[in-house]
Amino acid sequence: MLVRGLLVVAALLVSVPAAAIAAPKAATSTSQFQLNKARIDKALAQMVADGRAAGTSALVWKNGKEVYFGTAGFADREAKKPFRRDTLVQIYSMTKPVTGVALMQLWEQGKFGLDDKLSDYLPEFAQTPVFVNMDSEGKPILRPPHRPILIRDILRHTAGFGYGPGASYPEQAFAKADPLNLTNDLPEFGRRLATVPLLFEPGTRWNYSAGVDVQGLLVEKLSGQTLEAYVKQHIFDPLGMKETGWTQPEERFARLAIGYKKGPDGKLERKSDADLRRMNFDPSRKLTMGGAGLVSSVDDYMRFARMLVNEGSLDGVRILKPSTVKLMATDHLDARVTERSWLPGKGQLGFGVDFAVRNAQPKTADENRGAVGEFFWDGAWTTLFWVDPANKLTAVYFVQSDPFDGTLHKDIRKAVYGETYLGPKGD
Repeated sequence: MLVRGLLVVAALLVSVPAAAIAAPKAATSTSQFQLNKARIDKALAQMVADGRAAGTSALVWKNGKEVYFGTAGFADREAKKPFRRDTLVQIYSMTKPVTGVALMQLWEQGKFGLDDKLSDYLPEFAQTPVFVNMDSEGKPILRPPHRPILIRDILRHTAGFGYGPGASYPEQAFAKADPLNLTNDLPEFGRRLATVPLLFEPGTRWNYSAGVDVQGLLVEKLSGQTLEAYVKQHIFDPLGMKETGWTQPEERFARLAIGYKKGPDGKLERKSDADLRRMNFDPSRKLTMGGAGLVSSVDDYMRFARMLVNEGSLDGVRILKPSTVKLMATDHLDARVTERSWLPGKGQLGFGVDFAVRNAQPKTADENRGAVGEFFWDGAWTTLFWVDPANKLTAVYFVQSDPFDGTLHKDIRKAVYGETYLGPKGD
């Protein structure tokens, strides 16, 4: 039960909006925008001034060059240590796209097919049942799924996996199995998760899940390397991401931004150093999660984002084929997948391979600004990055506010694009 409070619940809450979307307002159409540095500076300062963030930073590249960098507030508020360009942050679920890129490299090599059965490679999942209901005696009714879990399902959160404790029987079983405990390695994680009944039939619903941790296990199975070693060799080192990783040297702890959690009075309270150390600075950790756990700097993660906007390459180094990046950034959800949990709260979206994908212009002035074709993801402590091919733009936004606060994302996007930007129309 070591990390249920810090990791599993945080990951479950990673993208739940802080408040319900306001009543619809008419959206004013503009197809172009002018980046305004003062507007972004003001937005970052306001986030700190109104107490939603202790400190924050943003980095934007457009047309192959840096067009904005700015910070506000503190990486360590109590020590008056400012948020700086070299500040390191825990990016939680922004780890997921990295794991997805690693797995899709192996797909390019012909190691698996998207519609292969997951159990062809991870046989422990061959017998995972689906939860139907509770019987009159309070016992679970379980049965084999109508079809097996496909690898495609673990890429788009349609496998039926959960992501933490909850009221339903599968969520209670997840809590009991405790697969994401940091004392488990990835193979043990897989063995435990495979015993947890699925929440629904594979392919029928979108439910944010531990599927990306299964992707990490699959990377290990197919490559013969640990996930951490594979990603370092095939993504971080080639891209020059020198400070990104699950394991961090002790000397970097002083540069790690403190996490702040909203207290009962609504004000941000400092998290303990012990909580901050647990994932990245504790040598007893065994689990390398595919879905969380990375620490990064704003410039490091921007190199990953720039690789994606450049269709898989950066500075002469190719990480993925252009067609693979396009595949990852394409909506893979069948129109019949109408149950999508909180995903619609992020806008007019579908879901690709570890990315949310913008399918249509914002319908109201209250929706997040962005361009059709954009793909993105975020993290439990409200970090965010997005790739906007229409404008050849990438943005990385760092903050360490828990729980996830969608108002910060709305404000940074509005600051980058302006309030009225709608971008190009979809198909």
